[in-house]
Amino acid sequence: MKLVIIEPLGVDEQKLLSLTHDTLGQDIEVIYYDTRTTDTDELIKRGQDADIIAVSNLPLSREVIAGCTNLKMLAVAFTGVDHIALDACRERDITVCNCSGYSNAAVTDLVFGMVVGLYRNLIPCNEVVRQEGTKQGLVGFELEGKKFGIIGTGAIGMRVAKVAAAFGCEVYAYSRTVKNEEGIHYTDLDTLLKTCDIVSLHVPLTPSTTHLINADKLALMQPHALLINTARGPVVDTKALADALFNHQIAGAGIDVFEVEPPVPSDHPLFSAPNVIVTPHIAFATIEALEKRAVIMLDNVKNFLSNTPTNVI
Repeated sequence: MKLVIIEPLGVDEQKLLSLTHDTLGQDIEVIYYDTRTTDTDELIKRGQDADIIAVSNLPLSREVIAGCTNLKMLAVAFTGVDHIALDACRERDITVCNCSGYSNAAVTDLVFGMVVGLYRNLIPCNEVVRQEGTKQGLVGFELEGKKFGIIGTGAIGMRVAKVAAAFGCEVYAYSRTVKNEEGIHYTDLDTLLKTCDIVSLHVPLTPSTTHLINADKLALMQPHALLINTARGPVVDTKALADALFNHQIAGAGIDVFEVEPPVPSDHPLFSAPNVIVTPHIAFATIEALEKRAVIMLDNVKNFLSNTPTNVI
């Protein structure tokens, strides 16, 4: 049995290989690639003899899947799987497992880092004080008492809800699955957008969530409202969001995800929009989360080999 770790997973190579051997034993052959590539031919070359491929957020196309003729399992070291040609996997009966849950704390931390950064004008404050300025025009807001809207109450959304409640916020939610959680007011999407001071997105990318937040939905939000997106870039219509910021339809945004993986082109419309914090798809990436992810991924492989697969998509 051959496992190919087709791209770096953010964990020290020796530590990752040690974890691999501790979890899977010495009988499985492990090949590790310490460089990332998007070249189709190179990916096929790397994976053509693999029984199992471990991958993070590197796109694997139908062509790559077809070229990996021995492939039986994809161990996706990520929560979302929209970068994987799932139809091609299903046609070949290839098992796909993800690592749901590893980044719950990490993503939640960044959500509130962005909210506090925007509410307290941290980036402008940093610039002003270095230029011998004062707090003039930079007095911010408190989280306590604000209406915090969460779109998508999966594991991350629920953690965000708990932290928002701890800050003293009123928590509202819109999700395809309503959970009986004290202190969360479920409502329809339009009502949430009209009501909330802060809206945080936590949905997967699907046909139904693509441009879920568009010009019409942004027009429902309050002029002082913030939009936070640590989910997937295409969930938001970027051009519509930039227009809403320029036109002061909403007050600010925190964006960690884009239509493409970083590096993002320098002429991206959000880069010139006012009161935006942007980060390079880093919400999931903490030392702790990446190590948790490696452990979950290897457990998924171990369970697959034992015919008891876990976290199957």
